[in-house]
Amino acid sequence: MTEAAYIIGILSAVIFLTELLVRKTFLKHFGTALLVILFTAFLANVGLLPTGSSSDEPIGAYTFIFDTVAPLAIFWLLLPINLKDILKAGRSIILMFLFGSLATAVGVFVGMWVINGPESIGPLYNAIGGMFVGTYTGGSVNFNTLGLHYGVMEEGVLYGGSIVVDNIVTTLWMVVSIAVPRAVHHWWPKRPGQEMKELIGEVTTGQEEDTETVHPLDIGVVMALGLGAVWLSERIATVFPSIPSALFLTGIALLLAQIPGISRLPGLKVMGMFAVYLFLCVIGAYCDLGAMSGLGELGITLLIFTVVTVLVHGLLVYGLAWTFRVNPVIASIASQANVGGGTSALALARSLGREDLVLPSILIGSLGYAVGTFLGFWVAESWLPLLG
Repeated sequence: MTEAAYIIGILSAVIFLTELLVRKTFLKHFGTALLVILFTAFLANVGLLPTGSSSDEPIGAYTFIFDTVAPLAIFWLLLPINLKDILKAGRSIILMFLFGSLATAVGVFVGMWVINGPESIGPLYNAIGGMFVGTYTGGSVNFNTLGLHYGVMEEGVLYGGSIVVDNIVTTLWMVVSIAVPRAVHHWWPKRPGQEMKELIGEVTTGQEEDTETVHPLDIGVVMALGLGAVWLSERIATVFPSIPSALFLTGIALLLAQIPGISRLPGLKVMGMFAVYLFLCVIGAYCDLGAMSGLGELGITLLIFTVVTVLVHGLLVYGLAWTFRVNPVIASIASQANVGGGTSALALARSLGREDLVLPSILIGSLGYAVGTFLGFWVAESWLPLLG
């Protein structure tokens, strides 16, 4: 069941089923983004899909979706967006994201203290902590950069266990990030003059917004632009290896978006959203509960550490948003950009009916790539040694 045709076929069927349920049933209140994660996680854990991809056992379809389809989604969905949209919520969401990054660092410190990291994990406890600061600020690029530096990858069980619990908690936090704004927006403190509808967008099926009339000519142009931009951003990143290719891809998209003819190309939205849903399906598939149970005591230790990290992060982010009356949707998107990355933050913005926050969610996700490694090293070298 590792053939690309089988996997992508099943993932496409999941997207079809969830879209149908969102249109026809009460599940529209959950949204396609959340449902594709949950359904794919279920299929993976009952054995109908692989539960992840590794260097030892690579799953080509998953690797392609992570490396190519996810960047394509970001590129395509950036093109139709007016750059002025970020001014509507730019400062608030950026500040919440930066605070969320620091909240993650605090969470890692508290989590490592709770499990007594120097004893339960051993000499690499500070490296593990730094890796989680990196991944919950920017993503897996930062996680692996710190892992390589500290030689964690040579400790197969520790490194593999960290990936397993990271994937499980990331999936669960996506659920929380979607649920919190919908649960609290009726009684969330509002700024003077702020209407209820400004907090969270109207729940829709997305059928009208995501339906387009597309010709093969349009698909050809959209595919050529997208794949060309991904290729170019990766080539530029080889010249500047310290800068993630996602930053260059975002810059290329924003430049092209200023050209009216390109920003109005049919197919950008529908292909972009399908690509996002494929990415979220793989996020769900990586939620491997079986691997968690096979890690034994180390798995429980890592899971407690990771859950405490994310809970502290969430309490601090939502607590700050409550105190200063920041929209809970902005808090959720900023938090999701920290924990899940820009692509999942983008999907969250759409699931909550906030098209105006799509561009800011992608941009703060790119910001996370840039600062995650530096923050991870700082915590690993300056904060965590205090516990030893």
